[in-house]
Amino acid sequence: MTLAVVTYVPEGIVMASDSRQFLQLEGKTPGGKDFRVNVPASDSVTKTFLLEDQKIGISSFGEALLAGVPIASHIKKFIEEELTKVDDITTVPEKIVKYFRRSFPKADVGFHVAGYKKEEGKISVPYVYYCHVSRDIVERRNVKSDGSLVYGAMWSGEIDVIASIVNPVIVEDEKGVKNIVRSPAPIVWDAMTLQDAIDFSIYAIRTTIDTMRFQARPKTVGGPIDVLLITPDEVRWIQRKGLHGEERRET
Repeated sequence: MTLAVVTYVPEGIVMASDSRQFLQLEGKTPGGKDFRVNVPASDSVTKTFLLEDQKIGISSFGEALLAGVPIASHIKKFIEEELTKVDDITTVPEKIVKYFRRSFPKADVGFHVAGYKKEEGKISVPYVYYCHVSRDIVERRNVKSDGSLVYGAMWSGEIDVIASIVNPVIVEDEKGVKNIVRSPAPIVWDAMTLQDAIDFSIYAIRTTIDTMRFQARPKTVGGPIDVLLITPDEVRWIQRKGLHGEERRET
C-alpha cells in the first residue's frame, strides 16, 4: 500500500512517496478456515528512486513484493541490467514496463516516471509518465491532446483522501446522469511556485497519513516522506530517510 505523488509546475517537478509497507498474509485457522489479513511490515521502504546518470525520478506503487522480493530490489536490478547512459526520459518508461512484464506480467505494480529532455533549440522539456505493468500502460500525463504542456499533479495508490479534498464529488442518479454535488475551489497549477509544489506534495501524503490515523481502516500510508526535486538545472533530494543505528539517549 502506498501513496505516490508527482507535482509538475513551470519551474520543475516534485516526486514524493510514503515509506509504509503492508503484507497480505494468507493461511488457515486451527479449525481449517481460510483467512487473509493485511499487516504492516515496515516504515522504512524506499518507493522513490533517482536515476543519477539519466537525471530521472521513479516512484513505485502497488504490490509491495514480487516473488517475495521488495520492489526496490527489482528496480535496482532494472537500473543495473537494462539502462545505459544514452537512455533518457523518453525511453525509460517503456523499458521499465517491459522489464517487469517479462517476469511478472500480471503484477499490480505501477510507476510515476519524470524528468527533462533537451529538444530543438536546447529547450529543456518536462516529461511526466504514468506506467502500469499488468495493464501494459505507458502514458505521458503532462501534455494536452494538441501536444502543449499542462501543469498539475498526479497521485496513485491510496488516493481516496487527497482526491476527496481536491477533486469534484460526482454522483450518478437513478437515470445514470452524473451530477457534481461538490466542487472545490480550483488549484492554479500554472501559477504554482517550486516551493508550493514541494509543500503540496508533502501535504497530500501527510494529510492522508493524518486522516487515516482517525479512520476505522488499515493505516496503509505512513512513515517518513521522501521528496525528490527535478528541474532543468538539477536533480536532488529535498528530504530523504536514511539508515541509522540505535539512537543514544542521555540518562
